[in-house]
Amino acid sequence: MRFSVDKLGNLLLDKQIITEDQFRQAMEQTGSQSNRFQDYVLDHNWMSQNDFLNVVGELYNIPTVKIDAYLIDRSIINSIPLSMARRFKVIPIVKMGDELAVAMADPLDVFAIDTIQYHTGCKLHISIADEKEISKAIDRFYSLKDSMDQVIEGMNEIDTNTIETSQGIEITEDSDESSVIKLVNLIILQALRDKASDIHFEPDENQFRVRFRIDGILQEVFTPPKSLQSMITSRLKIMADMDVSERRIPQDGRFTLRVDQNEVDFRASILPTVAGEKTVLRILDKTKSLVKLEDAGFSDAIFDTWMKVIKKTEGIILITGPTGSGKTTTLYSVLNELNSIEKNLVTVENPVEFQFPYINQVQVNVKAGMTFASGLRSILRQDPDIIMLGEIRDRETADIAIRSALTGHLVLSTLHTNDAPTAIARLTEMGLEPFLVESSLIAVLAQRLVRRICPHCKIRSQIDDATLKNLQVPGWLSIREIYTGEGCAECNYTGYQGRAAIHELLVVNDQIRKLIIQESASDTIRQAALASGMRSLRDDGLSKVAEGITTIEEVLRVSYN
Repeated sequence: MRFSVDKLGNLLLDKQIITEDQFRQAMEQTGSQSNRFQDYVLDHNWMSQNDFLNVVGELYNIPTVKIDAYLIDRSIINSIPLSMARRFKVIPIVKMGDELAVAMADPLDVFAIDTIQYHTGCKLHISIADEKEISKAIDRFYSLKDSMDQVIEGMNEIDTNTIETSQGIEITEDSDESSVIKLVNLIILQALRDKASDIHFEPDENQFRVRFRIDGILQEVFTPPKSLQSMITSRLKIMADMDVSERRIPQDGRFTLRVDQNEVDFRASILPTVAGEKTVLRILDKTKSLVKLEDAGFSDAIFDTWMKVIKKTEGIILITGPTGSGKTTTLYSVLNELNSIEKNLVTVENPVEFQFPYINQVQVNVKAGMTFASGLRSILRQDPDIIMLGEIRDRETADIAIRSALTGHLVLSTLHTNDAPTAIARLTEMGLEPFLVESSLIAVLAQRLVRRICPHCKIRSQIDDATLKNLQVPGWLSIREIYTGEGCAECNYTGYQGRAAIHELLVVNDQIRKLIIQESASDTIRQAALASGMRSLRDDGLSKVAEGITTIEEVLRVSYN
């Protein structure tokens, strides 16, 4: 924003918001450049953003507004295109006849005001608002679905053979591509904006739908015309380097796109169904920071035990749970904790989702003969200290992993089971001898993800004694009140925003080892583990309820007693 630094400075001094020394220092460091002056005083916390907006508003007789105070109607939003709103950092808030009130981050931008006025044909009433609030409001009120509808309305017949891949290029809402390419780009952008983990393109007999998995729950977001099904599928095949002409067998692929200057990886899977080919894109966002173990949602008691477990120098540690339960994230957190220049850490993954310094990471390539088992054999000749396997899928891999643990290596891996005790039965069902499992297995961590209560609409409520009794709350836990989310624009009126992990940690002790040798049932092992102090998934989830992190409904959805 370009303003008179002298006039603004004098007003700040008159209001005693900054001192003369601070003003003089800011002027010397910024050379009277308005943007630099603004950043300098804000970065030094000499005044708040709210103070700055109020002073600028008073200086130029422009009212300041809080956008959260307005319930903006969709028809008003549509008066300014999304691209223009982002370019000029403006959002419409009220419209009456041919008069339009807008909030701007830079109300002194005459070119922006003239452009908006010409486009809308309205007389503008300008207000000033925080730039971050405007960006947040644009994300909240504008939907890329509107842009998708506009693309479809303008689509003519497209020859899919002429579509060129945009793999590796940057995609934006204003990308000048053919319509089907732009439509797919817009769907991907919407998924990233909604923080989706997966995109489902699903054919039905009479329609074609797009669903996003957000916080673990699938939500229908878009229904393109059935006639676009083959074109969208072909576009996705081209992006993932698949065979466009093959429609009878499943195909897998991957691609990378640059979105907002950040790289995002996608894993693509195509499955032929009776209604056509279904495509699922798994989103692997490299920009998401690695979760530290202390921030991974462990309860205090489980965290202390888990830290002791992963400090072992040999044996095998398993993390179990269904697809999408955060197993890989927890594995990466453990690797990050154990990583050091004194140790040789090697991984075999499919795919490599996050790259570490000092860790040798191997990508599985089944077509080339690089499987988990073959990769693990090669790793053993690389003098490893710690080995991480992305997943134990078969007896061969399990056998090599177990024997690696018995020969002085710490092995970390994942397994698909419902709970921790069942992992032991799964290993023996694969054909492993019980004495090998008993002598190598250190611990099993079962994990689930529950949705967090939205902090913006979180409310307190009471819980009755009958409900507490039905939940069978353990004696060590006290629940007197619970929290829920009412639903708001921030959480898309679901009452939830983000996810948290709940855990069940089974540590193999002498009693558990005897039961493994005896090939005892999973229920017997579970009872012994609970008697030894293991906290069940349900109980750990209820502790998150008591802390106000999640709801009882979420815990019941992902766990059982």
